[in-house]
Amino acid sequence: MTRPQTALAFPLGWVLALVLVLLSGRSLAHPMPTTTMQLDLHSDFVVAELALPLNELQLATGWKLVNNPLALTQYVTALRSYLAGHLALSSSSGAAWTVRIGEPTISAARQTATGAYQEFVVPARLTPPAGASVRDFTLQYDAIVREVKTHSVLVSVRRDWERGLNDEGGSSGVEVGVIRTDPRTGLVPLLPVNQEKGSAWQGFIGIVQLGMHHIAEGTDHLLFLLTLLLPAPLLATSRRWAGFGGARRSLLNIVRITTAFTVGHSLTLLLGTLRIVNVPDAPIEALIAVSILVSAAHALRPIFPGREMIIAGSFGLIHGLAFSYTLAELNLSAWQTALSLLGFNLGIEAMQLLVIAVTMPWLILLAKTRLYSPVRVVAASVAFLAALGWFGDRVGWKNPLGTLADGLGTTGPWALLALALLGLLSLAFTPKTQQPV
Repeated sequence: MTRPQTALAFPLGWVLALVLVLLSGRSLAHPMPTTTMQLDLHSDFVVAELALPLNELQLATGWKLVNNPLALTQYVTALRSYLAGHLALSSSSGAAWTVRIGEPTISAARQTATGAYQEFVVPARLTPPAGASVRDFTLQYDAIVREVKTHSVLVSVRRDWERGLNDEGGSSGVEVGVIRTDPRTGLVPLLPVNQEKGSAWQGFIGIVQLGMHHIAEGTDHLLFLLTLLLPAPLLATSRRWAGFGGARRSLLNIVRITTAFTVGHSLTLLLGTLRIVNVPDAPIEALIAVSILVSAAHALRPIFPGREMIIAGSFGLIHGLAFSYTLAELNLSAWQTALSLLGFNLGIEAMQLLVIAVTMPWLILLAKTRLYSPVRVVAASVAFLAALGWFGDRVGWKNPLGTLADGLGTTGPWALLALALLGLLSLAFTPKTQQPV
């Protein structure tokens, strides 16, 4: 009688063990999202941006947050109060910092391990006591982690002007540490923050790099300038683009257009950064799309021949306001702002000149041949369609053209390679004056 029972016991034990393994494997395959805290270090204060996953916050508080479209309006006051009771800082002397919780918003998020989810994004202004450093403090934060023991908080520095750290996207900050419950004590430990000092030189170089990065990823800015330069090597006759106007004339046109654009955007970059001119970003972004539409139409048929400098300078004023938003949100001191205006402009110009230097020689070479007409028409048509898509997106009309236009930046190197190959191919052609097209 004992043998059948034993024989049944072993398979049952294995089944139970297998179920436990499968369940644990499932939980490991679907980890819960973490809270992130990104710090912006300024001269006299620190700004923290907290991103709290709704599902984890719901577990910690019992609030109805997931799949609740009214979650923000129902719990905004309770959320700010909850965070105020779970966030505190102290200086090395033990003196407490002032914590001011800002207005929360809800946004969609995605982490590699967890997939898509929603989160509360909450800013907080953290001000040290008089004489205390913004670089040396102790952080006490136990929202969610105190109630949900498996939760964790990733703390990083997103912006630090003195160290040249200007992480616009918040994806490549410097990690400070991870806050999680100590499994041995069940307590949430304090996190010491001690960031090394930087220098004015590091801050300046960081802003130069930010300017270069802004143009490298600002496909719309480059597309406007390059599209306006497309007909620069050509002559205009009878409201049509005709043949090659000569290397000297082409280079002079390129210099004039580029200089006018630089003067325009430099002026409004200064005015916007100093908040002398304050225009909402939505209409500015829409007008940038319009500037590309105008330059693309001009590249197809001359609508303002000989006045490209005026157009470049005028639309440069619009683009400069868009540039200024990046510096304005850094909340820099007066001397940091002065250095940053210089560095950001240098970075923008360096990247613009680099792109022009690797693009325009091929266009000038092609302009001597019949190949240039189809190249110009195709390039201008692509720019026109992209601008239509961007304009639709920026005035609230979601469309597939806008989505395709957003991906143009990744095709840039391939387009340049194709242009270079066509330029080399054009050497096999005998230079000829193009007929009006």
